[in-house]
Amino acid sequence: MIRYTIAWLALSCWLPVAAQSGLSLKNDQLDLVWTKKPQGWVLEKAAVRKGRQWETLANPSGEGTLLFSAEKPDGKPQTSFQKSTGGTFPEANYHYQESQWAESINPVSLNTAGTAVHFFPQQGRQEGKGHVQFETEMPEGVIVTDYRLDARFPNDIQVTQTLTARKAGYFSLPSPTLVSVEEKQLSWASVPGYFQGNTIQKDFPRAYAYGMGVPELPVVYRERCASTLCPLVTTKSGITYSIIPEPGLARDPWEKDKITQVDWHIGLSHKNRKSQLAPTLYYPVLGEEKSGLKAGESVSYQFRYSFREGDWFRAIHHAVYDIYRFRESLALRQSRQSLTSRIEKMHHYLTDPVTSMWNVEEYKGMKIGAQSYMGGVVGSNKDAMKNADYGAMWFLANATGDPELTQKVLPYALNFKLAQQTGSGFFKGAVEGQYYLAKSKKFVEEWGEVVEPIGVTYYTMLDIGNILLFEPENAELKEKLRAGADFLLHNQFPDGHWAVAYDHHSQEEIFKDIPDVRPTFYGLIVAYRILKDPKYLAAARKGADWFLKESVEKGHFLGVCGDARYAPDFATGQSAQALLDLFDLTKDARYQKGAITAAKIYTSSIYTHPIADTKPKTVNGIAREDWEIAQSGLSFEHGGIFGSANRHGPIQLCSHAGMFIRLYQLTKDPLFRDMARAGAIGRDAFVDPKTSVASYYWQAMNRGAGPYPHHAWWQIGWITDYLMAEAELRSNREVAFPRGFVTPKVGPHQTYGFAAGTIYGDKARLLIREGVVETDQPAVDYVLARSEKSNRLYVILLNNRVQPTTTRLAFHPEKWKAGSSVRAIRSLTSGKTGNEGTLEIPGFGIDVLAIDLTGQ
Repeated sequence: MIRYTIAWLALSCWLPVAAQSGLSLKNDQLDLVWTKKPQGWVLEKAAVRKGRQWETLANPSGEGTLLFSAEKPDGKPQTSFQKSTGGTFPEANYHYQESQWAESINPVSLNTAGTAVHFFPQQGRQEGKGHVQFETEMPEGVIVTDYRLDARFPNDIQVTQTLTARKAGYFSLPSPTLVSVEEKQLSWASVPGYFQGNTIQKDFPRAYAYGMGVPELPVVYRERCASTLCPLVTTKSGITYSIIPEPGLARDPWEKDKITQVDWHIGLSHKNRKSQLAPTLYYPVLGEEKSGLKAGESVSYQFRYSFREGDWFRAIHHAVYDIYRFRESLALRQSRQSLTSRIEKMHHYLTDPVTSMWNVEEYKGMKIGAQSYMGGVVGSNKDAMKNADYGAMWFLANATGDPELTQKVLPYALNFKLAQQTGSGFFKGAVEGQYYLAKSKKFVEEWGEVVEPIGVTYYTMLDIGNILLFEPENAELKEKLRAGADFLLHNQFPDGHWAVAYDHHSQEEIFKDIPDVRPTFYGLIVAYRILKDPKYLAAARKGADWFLKESVEKGHFLGVCGDARYAPDFATGQSAQALLDLFDLTKDARYQKGAITAAKIYTSSIYTHPIADTKPKTVNGIAREDWEIAQSGLSFEHGGIFGSANRHGPIQLCSHAGMFIRLYQLTKDPLFRDMARAGAIGRDAFVDPKTSVASYYWQAMNRGAGPYPHHAWWQIGWITDYLMAEAELRSNREVAFPRGFVTPKVGPHQTYGFAAGTIYGDKARLLIREGVVETDQPAVDYVLARSEKSNRLYVILLNNRVQPTTTRLAFHPEKWKAGSSVRAIRSLTSGKTGNEGTLEIPGFGIDVLAIDLTGQ
């Protein structure tokens, strides 16, 4: 809030402290001491409780900085950067990234704009045992910095900084540097959503555009892709130093009645202006809102420093739960349509040839089928076709038994997959491309004529592998799978890694400036599970071992979206599931440990701000409460400075939800559970009421799939995975069904329905029959299964909200089997017997009903 004041009035109440030589903040966790020196008040000592001992931190400082510019800084870049392999970064054909890269290398972003005035406070006084205050006068203005120990969180220091301008211009008042960390003492650093790593990365594009390591330059990041507002540095001695802006200081992406996603209110960095490693908050951002002041005007803001024993993830927990109240926000989420209902309605959407945009085309003597894709594809003339989530396709067809799917979709989708693979030459076993252009009758890649080993994993191994789980005797598919596995085997480097891509014509490796830190090895896991050849498992392990060292340990990841030049994305989440699946095969604890680390890093792809509340807003003429459209809980497609989240915000494709529930089951860390639920439930504001298909990007709100009809398959896939993971968790594994392979590209959700699972010891198969069960509460989802041994229907009821829910149930078994009726109902969860009627389920609870039926 800007205030108008006169500098001398602030000084008039300042008491002289010339005789005072020391000021301090001390409690049972922190001990800070400032000493008056010729240059001003200097922080002489900073110590943090570590177990029963105190650890004195190196490089205490207390130095402040003021950035000033008489004119508004130029928003255009004044420099360029080269790839490590030569040539300007990024190349001209990546026009989606052009504007984002340009604004990310302008003087404000590179932290070179304006004049930096560094200072130690001139005056200081002790306001109480846990409260000190400093003041500094300079030609540009008067700065007052107020430090208070937080009584609730003893590792935190609450800070208020106020600047009163003495002349007109543009100002930024960064947080003071209490402590800096030497590079040799660095264990981990991160601005969540932008980068993470354990070393300084000298290759600037790799650090800045891909988040692979700690940028060497003191760049200033925008809040728009900062997932958690908590820049941090962890030392090798195990102390994490973070800075957290006060809630409400950062921009609200939809402040009132229009999108405000790209507003820039705060700057976040791992470094100060002198390029010392010290988490720093920049406010206002030079040249942005509230930075332009006239003489006598003032600006004030609040934040906190947090010094604590433990790793970076512990610091994230504190910011997410204690400061940004993530768990309280989850309690607001109320679904108006159940996830089960969405699956049932999307079934209709996908069997309607108009809404599904389903096409069957002649190609080399066979009929191939796919959905229209109206997004950007190189060479497309509005004729691109694509299939997505083959596992979900085969699951829905088998669970419903719908001939519209089994006869009119699956055979042609299968032919599409058979036709897609290269049959000979250097690229034998790879795919010609993930898209088919109907007019030119050829398969192409999304962004250039390239062949990627990760594409082989996706569109040969995963798709074919998931089909083979349902059709295990399909010999032709097995040969296609083997060809893909052999391609990966042949092109694996001796140390275990793969190239990012090859040029389709020259067959030369390209994109040598970035490593393939993606779960390419997963394709060989698929080959081993289906074909049982041990050479594939050995190669998968070699690839995973390289990946653990070069990716997980370093925090380096790469994405799979070609049009974004592979900016890190949901492949990071897939990496965690890939390692979990490899652990299941090998029982090698390194893979499980690596999976947990990768999943923790992937939490940096989930927004945890702003705090969701009930504030009224208007969205495209519709009255909403803030929590309905909140970004908190949603994931990136890709973040960082290159990612789509910069302009479009996060996505509704919550592919990680099921995996995060499984990780909670494994680790008992509540952040995984709460992030899964916050992303999955109560997102009706983004669901098209006509089709029940959610929009992809947050900024599209409820416009549905739009030009991406295949997204409905991914939505069925992730919702099913999430519901099954919750059922297994809440039933303490009494409800458990085998999982297949992850879906290509968009995340770690896995396939179901190819084999029987167990429900309290009874073998059962998943079933989808709309109308068999009716509930009057959309917070209650249900999953159906049929016993293999008896005429029994299982109804797995999940209360997907924090509050207990009372719901009325009605059963219509005749919609499953003609002539059937209810003979007996028993709750396997409580042991109670009864009939249709009212049922109460605890918050995020489960009730499993066994319904014995009469008739055949």
